[in-house]
Amino acid sequence: MNSLKFYVILLSLLTLAIITLAQEDANYLYHNCQNATTSTINSTYRVNLNLLLSSLASNATRNNTNGFYNTSFGQNTDQVYGLFICRGDLSNTVCRNCVTFATEDIVHRCPIGIASIVYYDECILRYSNVNIFSKVDQSPSFSFSLLNTQNITTEPQRFNNLVGAAANDLAARAASAPPGAKKFAVNKTSFNAFQNIYSLAQCTPDLSSSDCNRCLSAAIAGLPNCCSSKIGGRVLFPSCYIHYEITEFYNATAVAAESPPPPPPPVVLPSPPPPRSVTIPEVGDEITTEESLQFDLSTIEAATNNFSADNKLGEGGFGEVYRGTLPNGHQIAVKRLSRNSGQGAAEFKNEVVLVAKLQHRNLVRVQGFCLEREEKILVYEFVSNKSLDYFLFDPERQGLLDWSRRYKIIGGIARGILYLHEDSRLRIIHRDLKASNILLDGDMNPKISDFGLARIFVVDQTQASTNRIVGTYGYMSPEYAMHGRFSVKSDVYSFGVLILEIITGKKNSSFYQTGGAVDLLSYVWKHWRDGTPLAVLDPTLTDTYSRNEVIRCIHIGLLCVQEDPAIRPAMATIILTLNSYSVTLPSPQEPAFLVHSTITDEVNSSSKEFLLEHSKRKSVAYSVDEDSITEVYPR
Repeated sequence: MNSLKFYVILLSLLTLAIITLAQEDANYLYHNCQNATTSTINSTYRVNLNLLLSSLASNATRNNTNGFYNTSFGQNTDQVYGLFICRGDLSNTVCRNCVTFATEDIVHRCPIGIASIVYYDECILRYSNVNIFSKVDQSPSFSFSLLNTQNITTEPQRFNNLVGAAANDLAARAASAPPGAKKFAVNKTSFNAFQNIYSLAQCTPDLSSSDCNRCLSAAIAGLPNCCSSKIGGRVLFPSCYIHYEITEFYNATAVAAESPPPPPPPVVLPSPPPPRSVTIPEVGDEITTEESLQFDLSTIEAATNNFSADNKLGEGGFGEVYRGTLPNGHQIAVKRLSRNSGQGAAEFKNEVVLVAKLQHRNLVRVQGFCLEREEKILVYEFVSNKSLDYFLFDPERQGLLDWSRRYKIIGGIARGILYLHEDSRLRIIHRDLKASNILLDGDMNPKISDFGLARIFVVDQTQASTNRIVGTYGYMSPEYAMHGRFSVKSDVYSFGVLILEIITGKKNSSFYQTGGAVDLLSYVWKHWRDGTPLAVLDPTLTDTYSRNEVIRCIHIGLLCVQEDPAIRPAMATIILTLNSYSVTLPSPQEPAFLVHSTITDEVNSSSKEFLLEHSKRKSVAYSVDEDSITEVYPR
């Protein structure tokens, strides 16, 4: 009997030690209980709950759960659903300890709960009497700056913008994870010479990509409310969460070890013999000379079947685009530039090397070039889902772009433009943003194409003006179309037109009069002014949209197309506004219309007629919705 007592005591001590060890790896944050009446404590539901918690604890010891497991016990009204998710950078041991402790801790915190959730720094555990699997759940939410109540004292707005941009990048990366994989991403952003911003985002892996992105977007929108200018903060939802600090709080080594290998480098072909080879001064670490990017013309001709019409994808102001397949099966897009470029060979190569260094998930990657005989050719990555206009303006395909996809596309385009304007090695103003220059990958992520072509093609210009217009009527800002004055705000105007096209499903350049409106901008403005903004929404979206997101995007779009460039918001502000409902936007005024603007009166009649003529022209290929203007000479 004494021996039995000894073993009972020893077992109790061992159990306590295990729980204590687990507790060391479970830093409690928050919990929420939905309580039942005391009469249900010993019900069948409670029996099923105990079985569920035991199953979660036992499955946390398995190495193949990928830090996530869900299950249910019981039937009908007695059925209980539960899951756990561990932070994506943690080891199986830390995950197991956190979950083991959580299954004990949640019973003490919620002794009569029928739906409960408990958050720790390392894991989340929840159960409910309703099915919680594969569904976005944003309630209960919890946002806080924890111990980091200290404010950033220098450049707080820039700090907030960096946090917002990093969070948006994380949301896109986490949501793009393949089915069954961890929907998890981390980011390190430099704030100044002494401080970095470390951020992390994660969804439960049972969510779809669009649901994960929607959940994280809502979490990001909550950051300004709790944590504006704070040195750290979190927003916790049952289905996802976002977290940032100025100290490294995740295991960067473990994250790097789990990251997939980088994509294969561009195909490297033998360098051509002298005297054709031209050495370019080193301009960075990744690419030092043009030889690493150069393709032979024979290779390009073979890949495109000698520029066969069957492989032609489209045509624009800078040239024709062809689909190509290299001998190793790698697919490429080949842009055959028109031959009236003013650049010499060396300058052309140098510009391509510079532009090839611009790498962002929302830019089409330049993989190389060819310069032989009279040919000037750019080689891009091939993007499988064609261009935005292919879906947006086709009645049979519009339905494939639900609101969550359109919202993601708007955000992705904004991030790509911000990179070109502020974060890249070069300060690039695109000058031809339009739906046909937004390509969509296999997951419908947007990629901006034709960036940098104004540099590569040598448009005669000074710092603030040009004597040759490069762009597309309907997307060009008035000050650029009529006077050749351009800036980052010229791209903002084009982006505003794009937003309104994405929301309405209507093409600005071929807009048909509706209710007295002469173009898309006046149509949207009329409904905004009359208090009926949702009337402009593409009818194929039916009831699948977020009312707040749509109205906010219309508001942003109208601000972007204001006649005064100074009133148009910067891209950093746009990105922050897209993800934060706490940002107060100024009221838009009537937007700029070329048909009534005072700017129009200053343009000579020949230029005006040229612009009007271009507005009536049809597309010549599926990927181009209107011709680019490359030969307008304003006064």
